Amino acid sequence: MRMRNRRGIRMQLVVTFIVISIMPIFLVHIVYYYNTSRLVQQNVESMMRANLEQTRVSLDVWLDSYEDILFQVYTDDGIVELVDRINAGEDVANNRKMLRKTLRGLFYTKDYVKSISIITESGELVFYDQLTASTTQTSWFQSIDLSQEELYAEISSDNKTHLFSTGEKMVFGSNSCHLFHMGHRIIDYLDVDKRCGVVIVSIDERLLEEVCSPPTENGMNFMMDGRGYLISCAGSDKIGSPVFKEGDNRKEKEEACERIVRETGFLGNSELSFYSVQDEKTGWEIIRATDQNELVQGLHQQQKILAFIIFLSLLSVLPMMDKYKKSIVKQKNAEIAALEAQINPHFLYNTLDTINWMAIDRDEYEISNMITTLARILRYGISDSNGVVKIRNEVEWLKQYIFLQQTKLKNSFECHINVEPELMDLSIHKLLLQPFIENAILHGFEGVDRKYSLQMEMKRDNDHIEIRIEDNGCGIPEEIVREMNQGIFRKTEDKNHIGMENAITRLYMYYGEETKVVIRSRQGEGTLIQIRIPVTGGNEIYDSSGSGR
Repeated sequence: MRMRNRRGIRMQLVVTFIVISIMPIFLVHIVYYYNTSRLVQQNVESMMRANLEQTRVSLDVWLDSYEDILFQVYTDDGIVELVDRINAGEDVANNRKMLRKTLRGLFYTKDYVKSISIITESGELVFYDQLTASTTQTSWFQSIDLSQEELYAEISSDNKTHLFSTGEKMVFGSNSCHLFHMGHRIIDYLDVDKRCGVVIVSIDERLLEEVCSPPTENGMNFMMDGRGYLISCAGSDKIGSPVFKEGDNRKEKEEACERIVRETGFLGNSELSFYSVQDEKTGWEIIRATDQNELVQGLHQQQKILAFIIFLSLLSVLPMMDKYKKSIVKQKNAEIAALEAQINPHFLYNTLDTINWMAIDRDEYEISNMITTLARILRYGISDSNGVVKIRNEVEWLKQYIFLQQTKLKNSFECHINVEPELMDLSIHKLLLQPFIENAILHGFEGVDRKYSLQMEMKRDNDHIEIRIEDNGCGIPEEIVREMNQGIFRKTEDKNHIGMENAITRLYMYYGEETKVVIRSRQGEGTLIQIRIPVTGGNEIYDSSGSGR
């Protein structure tokens, strides 16, 4: 009887101990596990949203850069003049030929441009097309569900850029691709209301695949337009075709998207989740399909962490929970800050574009040109400022920068840039020459009463590129020139001298011991900067005989 009583008391003590000490711990951790699971799911969703938002920003930035080509065409005075002649019936065959040659000159400014076409008010279609290599057959016209007259009427109806979704694959011999298109009416700034023609730039859909990023085993991005047509999806043969109807509900749309993803084979047979974001600029929907295993793996990882926490929970449960929650909040704040950093440049471009159209509405075309040029300069400078570009891109950017300076200084100086054509496709680091140009403009011409002149020349000398930047300005004192050639730059508030020092430092950092920078100057006569850097890349390998091999 006493044994039974002792066992009963012992059991009561055990139960009491479990209820008082252990059960609360397990209850706390059950609640904690539920909250942790919810946070993991929210974190996965947050990462998906961040991925989509980054893709959306990239899409808008890339399309803005291709819209620059459109702008170059529809505002070009030479193109306007040729179109006017064709509309008037003046020597149409020859003017068509000259217009096509002009379009060809703009063709290679962007990698994914496949065709540039102009439809005149008189109904003439003039184009340069890489896929067809023809003067009579375009690669894109059959992929648009509009007649030439309907297309012209839609684009010429306003001053906006019109975007046409990706069409079905076009095949021309060994060449084939899907194309989407951007169109704008041609503007004659002498008579902005005159209807003279429209321009259409046709772009390879592979640009959109690059924006979406390559698929991985955990997820992939693709794009749809508002009509339910698939406009970009790696590995899909349904591009340019309707995937669902406009009236379909959410479930039907997800089922249609899942069929598209399954057909690509990238995500296997795993259970999928879908997230999407609407791009306001294009009206397109960017969709991300992700493997649910990402979430499951995250939860399993949390279970392992939780088991370890339970082992230590008798010592300190609450402080660890607080620390973990703070880390989650810190991570989310970091993600939001990163997202804001991505969005802010795009906000700046949109703002400049709005100001630009306000200037056009007020017939302030000089201001409009300056704003457009400034937007290009900012976009070029902000994106991968230490990157490598073709010399033609750097020279074009310098011309735009000099145009702004000339406008700002009321054309008080003239500038000549002479670059050997064979150098245009070689490589150079971005933003290396601008500090020298800026220093000449802002300081070289101070106190000079003759016509200001600035010249830049680039030529090839065997395996090196020779660059000369010369002005006829006030010059630099001999002592300072000697110090600069020795790598000594006096401490000064002048940011331009700091810019020159940084540029010279970058030259030596990028190109090593083969770099040579020599500054020559005579007070009252001008300054010459000679730069010598090695050839580091391009479309051909240099042959000492004078021909590529």
